[in-house]
Amino acid sequence: MAKKSVTGEQVKVAKRAGGATLEWLEPGVQLLCFNRPDRLNALDDETVGLIRELLEQVAGNPDCRVLILTGAGRGFCSGFDLSLAADAPGSEHGETQAWMKRQENFSRLVSQLRDLQQPVIAAINGPANGAGLGLALACDIRIAAASARFNAAFIRVGMSSCDIGVSYLLPRCVGMSRAFEIMLTGRMIDAAEADRIGLVSRLVADETLLAQALELARQIAANSSFAVWMTKRGMWANVEASSLHAAIELENRTQILARTTGELKAAAQAVIARQSSRKP
Repeated sequence: MAKKSVTGEQVKVAKRAGGATLEWLEPGVQLLCFNRPDRLNALDDETVGLIRELLEQVAGNPDCRVLILTGAGRGFCSGFDLSLAADAPGSEHGETQAWMKRQENFSRLVSQLRDLQQPVIAAINGPANGAGLGLALACDIRIAAASARFNAAFIRVGMSSCDIGVSYLLPRCVGMSRAFEIMLTGRMIDAAEADRIGLVSRLVADETLLAQALELARQIAANSSFAVWMTKRGMWANVEASSLHAAIELENRTQILARTTGELKAAAQAVIARQSSRKP
C-alpha cells in the first residue's frame, strides 16, 4: 500500500455512501470519517451503529497503528440529530426505557474510542458540538482547524451538559472552573480559545488539517506498537489513579512487561555496536 498525499479536500465533499466511512490513508494509518455532511455530521441511530461497527474493525486489525477521526464537509460532528427528538423511539417497554437504551448506545462510542489499542487523533474541522464535543474529548489527541468550534450544546435545549463523558473528560482537559463555565453557559468556543485553554494540542490551517494529523500519526507509528499501546493504556488508567504511588506502581509493572518484547535489548545492542564501531 503506497503512501498518498492527503489534504483537507478529502473531507470537504463526501463522495462515499453511509453515515461514516473507514479507509486507509497509508500503511498503519486509517481514517474514520463522519459522513452526513448535509446535517453537519449529526448522529442518528443508524450512524452510531455504523461507527461502532467500524471501530470494532479497527480494534481487530493489528495492521492499523493509528486512527484519525474527522468529519466530511464543513463540520466535525454537530452532535445528536435533534430531528430525532420529536419522535420517541419505539419500545414495548415504554418511552423512558427506549431513550435510555439510545443514550447508552451513543455513550458507548466514547468507551470504544478510549479502549482502542490504537491512539486516536481527532482532526477537528468546523463544529464539534454536544456529542461531537464528547467524541473529540474521547480521542487521545485533538488537532483543530481554524474553522473548529466547540460547545456543550444540550444545555441550550433543556438537557444537561453532562453527556457522553463530557463531565469527566472536559475538566481534565481545561480545569474545573473553565469546564463549569463551558458546560453551564453552552457558549461557543472558537479554535483560538480552544488552543489557548488546552482543549486541543495544536491549531492549524483548514487546508493542512489532515496532512498535519497524518504527520503526527506517522511519528506515533514509528514507535513500537506494544510501547504505544501500553502508553495509551497507562495514561488513561493513571488519569483515574488514586495517588501518585498507585500511578508509579502501574508504570513499574508496565515497564517490566514491555521489557519482555525484546525491543529494549535490541536497542541497547544497537547502541553498543555503534559505540564499538567508533573506537580507534
